[in-house]
Order: sequence, then structure tokens, then C-alpha cells
Amino acid sequence: MPQADIAWATVESVGKVPKLDGGHQTVPRVRAAQYVRMSTEHQTYSIDNQADAIRDYADIMAYDIVATYEDLGRSGLNLGGRPGLQKLLADVESGRADFETVVVYDVSRWGRFQNIDESAAYEYRCQMAGVRIEFCAEQFANDGSIGSDVLKAIKRSMAAEQSRMLSQKVFIGQARLIRLGFRQGGKAGFGLRRLLVDQHGRSKCILSSHEYKSQQTDRIVLVLGPPDEIATVKWIFSHFVRTRKTELEMARLLNKRGVLSDLGRPWTRESVHSVLTNENYKRLEQAFGPAEKPSSP
Repeated sequence: MPQADIAWATVESVGKVPKLDGGHQTVPRVRAAQYVRMSTEHQTYSIDNQADAIRDYADIMAYDIVATYEDLGRSGLNLGGRPGLQKLLADVESGRADFETVVVYDVSRWGRFQNIDESAAYEYRCQMAGVRIEFCAEQFANDGSIGSDVLKAIKRSMAAEQSRMLSQKVFIGQARLIRLGFRQGGKAGFGLRRLLVDQHGRSKCILSSHEYKSQQTDRIVLVLGPPDEIATVKWIFSHFVRTRKTELEMARLLNKRGVLSDLGRPWTRESVHSVLTNENYKRLEQAFGPAEKPSSP
């Protein structure tokens, strides 16, 4: 069905019956808000595409978009972390909303809630406050009819299932990269560094603590850091085993020697514990001989 026909069907279904004005059919202007969402910051044009479609829909429906609620780079799995949708619900239920309807691009932009009843609950809260939710890119009018409700339920299930399938694919891909020895996130740890390599395994550069890869095909592997840090790590292990000191006592000894942690801060029990339980340090024995004490600054 053409978009104009869909929009006209929606006009009739919600009671916006065209009126005659000098022999011409006119539709009274309606104040509306728009809600837009994109799930990742890499979807550069997603918000603009949604806004363009909503604007075209609003022109056909004789809507004036008077408010915009947006969630940029936000997951659609739950309400938490979506300040745009939270504010929309708060404005609608508090009576601050100066509009009659909210236009959303499609059901998935409203959310990919794993429980489709959650998606329905948020829409119901708006309806109870006298504000309709309309989906401009869906092939049905959200008018409460049996056909509309059935299609909407199917769309909600499809949105949730697509999210589950995507999560599974991402997990499988990340697990494979981990098995190949590539780093998938997090800090390297004291005495280690993150090396950026290309898709062929060629070294590119050492990443600093706040640097990340910029190309999808690049990978990150862990390599040994400066010799003085390696010596400190080996001292921590050997001294811990030989003296049976607690992690807190080890931290005090390191601080007394003036050695800083990988964060550039004094050592704590937790930072010593992170070293003693980090399996990445197994490779240290292959590169350096034993060290009895850390180097002084």
C-alpha cells in the first residue's frame, strides 16, 4: 500500500475526518512529538533518516512536530540508559506534554524489549495519559483494531528476536577472536601493553590507555611492557609465595618503594589481587629472568 494511502487510512481510523473548507478538504493541524533512537554511535545517518521519514509522515497527516525526544547510541533492550524515552514518559504522565501523539519510525525504534509486554506497557502508559503512539514506517495504522494489534505483536516479537540473534552472532564472533589470541576489551594490566595489528597480523602501534582501534578489521593483542614493570610483576609473585604476606602488606611494600600501579596511583589490596589473579602473566617467564625486587623510580 502506498505511503499516502497508509497515512490517509490512519487519519480516518483515529477520527481525524477531513472537513470541507471552500470546497477543499482540509485536515486540522495536530501537535505531535517525535521519538528517535539509534543503538550505536556508528549509525551516523540513522537519526537523520528517521527524522526525514517522520517529517514526511507529519506533512501528510497535518502534524506539527513540536517536541523531539532522542536516544543516541542507546540499546533498545530496556528502559534503563534511555533518558529520551524516560523523559517522554515523564512528560506525558505528568501532563507537561503539549502534544496529542508521538510519531516513531517503527516498532523496533520504540524498543527491542525481550518481553514484548514491556514494550506494550510503555505504549499503554502513554495512551492512558491521552497520547497516541504512531509508527510512520509500519504497514498498519496503530488504531487498536484487531489487525493492528496482531501485526504490532508480531513486529514486537520480530524486533526482540532480531536482537537475540544479533547478540548470539556477536558472542560467537568475539569468542572466536579470543581463541585466536585477540584482546576484546579492558585494560592490559601492569607490565603489559596493547599492540594494534592489522588484519594480516602486522604491528601498527602500541595503544595508550585511552586509545582504541578505529578500523573494524584491526585487532589488539597483548605484549610485554617495559622491563622495570616486568621485574615488579615477577617480584610480586615471588615475594608473595616466599613470604606469605597478605595482598594488603604487599601493597604497602610497593608503595614504600615508590612504585606506582598501572593507573599511576598507589597500590591497594585490589590492585595487587588483580596482578596475582591475571593469567596473562604466564607469558612473563618466557621473556625475562627472575627479579627479586622492583626497580626504584
